[in-house]
Amino acid sequence: MSVRIPVRQLAQPGVLSSIAKPPSTILLTPFSQRRTLFGRKKKEPIPTISNPVVEEYLKSEAAKLAAGPAAEPERPDLPQGTLSPSSIFSDVLPNVGKAENVPMRPLGGETKEGEPQQHGAVPQTEIDAHTHSLMRMKLDPDPHARHRWERKIVIRSIRRRGRLTKPQQLMRTERESTYTSPFLSTSVKKLTLLMRQIAGKTLDEALVQMRFSKKKVARDVVRGLEIARDAAIAGRGMGVPVPEEDRKGKEIELKGGKRKVVTDPTEIYIDQAWVGKGGYSLEPEYRAKGQINMLMHRTTSFSVLLKEEKTRMRISEEIKKKRDNRKLWVALPDRPITSQRQYCLW
Repeated sequence: MSVRIPVRQLAQPGVLSSIAKPPSTILLTPFSQRRTLFGRKKKEPIPTISNPVVEEYLKSEAAKLAAGPAAEPERPDLPQGTLSPSSIFSDVLPNVGKAENVPMRPLGGETKEGEPQQHGAVPQTEIDAHTHSLMRMKLDPDPHARHRWERKIVIRSIRRRGRLTKPQQLMRTERESTYTSPFLSTSVKKLTLLMRQIAGKTLDEALVQMRFSKKKVARDVVRGLEIARDAAIAGRGMGVPVPEEDRKGKEIELKGGKRKVVTDPTEIYIDQAWVGKGGYSLEPEYRAKGQINMLMHRTTSFSVLLKEEKTRMRISEEIKKKRDNRKLWVALPDRPITSQRQYCLW
C-alpha cells in the first residue's frame, strides 16, 4: 500500500530519511522462524488412534480372502401357506387347497350339510367378527355420546309423556325440501322479480313460466328448479303420484283468499322463494376526458322451499276452522257493571 505525501513535504530532510530507512530484521526472517520468535511452539503431529474392532474385522476379511472363495450358505426352507382351490393362483402354486386338518370355509360362502368343507380359506367366524367390528366403527364411532343422547331423548319423552309438539308432528307427517342455487351473475332486483313470479305456484307451472320468460337469468332458474325437483323426489320421497281412482278434486282456500282445486295431494309446489346477495367484481370502463367508470358485476343466488299440496290442504282446513270458531262481535257486550255511582263520570 503506497503512502501519499504532498510534494512540498518531500523537500524536508526528515521525510526522505524515513522513507529510505531499511526495514527491520524481524520482517526479513522467514515465517517459521518468526513464529518461534514470538514464543509460539510448532504443532505436533496428531497421534493415530487404533480401533480394535475395525482391526479385527480387517484381519478376518484378509484371512477369508487368503483362504479362497467359500461356499454360499444354504437358504432355509420357509413354511408355505395355503390358498383356497378357487384362488387365481391355483394354476401356479402346486399345493393350493392341499392343507390338512384345517377346517375352514371360503370367504363369504357357506357350506351345506353333507358337503365337505373347502380348505385354505379364512374362517367364517373370523370374517364375521372382522366385518362386525368394521361396521361398528362406522355406524357407532362414539358409543358414549350415543348413550348420552339416548338418555336425553328418553328423559324428554317421559317429561312430555310421549306427546309431540306441533312442529314435530308436521315434520313426521309432511315433507319438504330446500334448495339453494350457486351464485348467478345477476343483481338482486332482477332475480327478485322472477322469485315473486314463481312463489306459490306448482313446480310444473313455475317451469312453464320460466321457459317462456324473456329474462336472461330465467334459464338458470329453470336449471335450478329441475335440480330442486330431482333432489326432492330422490332425497325426500316427494311427488309420488297417487292412483287415478284415489284422485278426488278438493277445493281449498289459499292464504291470499284465492281458491284452488287440488286433485293430487302429493303434487309439489313452491311455498317460499327468496334471493341472497353475493359478492361482486369491478371492471373499469374508460370514458372521455380521461375519466373511468367502475362497473360492478354482482352475483345473486336464489332459494326455494318445496312442499306438497297436502300442506296447503291442512292450512285451508285450519283457516276454515278458525273462521267457524270465531265469536260474533257485539257493540255492547253483556257484562257485569262495576263501580257504579249516582252520577255520570264525564
